[in-house]
Amino acid sequence: MKVNKTNAARLLDKAKIPYELVSYEIDEHDLSATHVAEQLGEKLEQVFKTLILQGDKNGYFVCVVPGAEEVDLKKAAKVSGNKSCELIPMKELLPLTGYIRGGCSPIGMKKHFPTYIHHSAEQHTIIYVSAGQRGLQIALSPTDLIQITQATVADIIY
Repeated sequence: MKVNKTNAARLLDKAKIPYELVSYEIDEHDLSATHVAEQLGEKLEQVFKTLILQGDKNGYFVCVVPGAEEVDLKKAAKVSGNKSCELIPMKELLPLTGYIRGGCSPIGMKKHFPTYIHHSAEQHTIIYVSAGQRGLQIALSPTDLIQITQATVADIIY
């Protein structure tokens, strides 16, 4: 099956970063990382989800966390230099990032936002993040993801 390259994949190509595009069956009623991991036949702790938050001082930022985990808003606020933060409303996701729910990649958003990746990513040789559309993931090394997103590795989950 021919997979069309996403903006995230084109940026990885441009940066000469090795990756693999992996497609999976979409379930419109279940956009969870658990479903994605099952479809890929991979461990849930290797499938990372991308969340967009807004801080009270420094504006928008990105958290990339293992699929089964929840971002700890207190820890996320602290590492991003905010007193408090919250997940952005779903209606703001597309205009802000260019991506939809279930297809939000940490790579290639409309604008670069400070990015924080949970430190557990470094325990794996390969992790999966959205390629920028539902039904498509990017498999790449955590080091390469950290490099392309200019991310800070941090403890941002409960």
